Amino acid sequence: MRARVLTTTIILILNLILQSTIFQHIRIADIMPNTSIIIIISYAILRGSTEGAIVGCFSGLLTDIFFGNSIGFYGFLGMMTGYLCGRSFHNLYRENYILPIMISATAVFIYESIVYFTGFLFNGNTNYIYFLVKLIVPEMVYTGIFSMIIYRLLFALNDWLEEKEKYRYRLF
Repeated sequence: MRARVLTTTIILILNLILQSTIFQHIRIADIMPNTSIIIIISYAILRGSTEGAIVGCFSGLLTDIFFGNSIGFYGFLGMMTGYLCGRSFHNLYRENYILPIMISATAVFIYESIVYFTGFLFNGNTNYIYFLVKLIVPEMVYTGIFSMIIYRLLFALNDWLEEKEKYRYRLF
């Protein structure tokens, strides 16, 4: 259990560092992949809705602390994303690598639409079609491409941790 918590903490902090430094340089058309969503969805698929919600909450809180205007908005949004994805897809075949791509793209669409409607719309920016075509759809595609790589890495890490926990607790 300690190894899993420590590993998850390192992954979230490493994601924050990479997203604010290296991923800034691999932008395409000023669009960057949302790796936080990929990590939240991967944990929700691999470990269930509870761990997906916890990882989403902490990932969102890190985003709130370093990049947000208020504390709690992205934390709540990440928590709900992790919970709903974990709850909706708890009976799926975890080794399927296509489904996390589709779930990530859909989650980015919903996540960014909520961010638009709560942030930009209330500030008077009513051009949703422009926001959809120029920002949301390219980010969906870019995040979908990155989700293949990140999900495979997190899947292998999860298998390794489960083997370690099985051996430690002498399960099965």
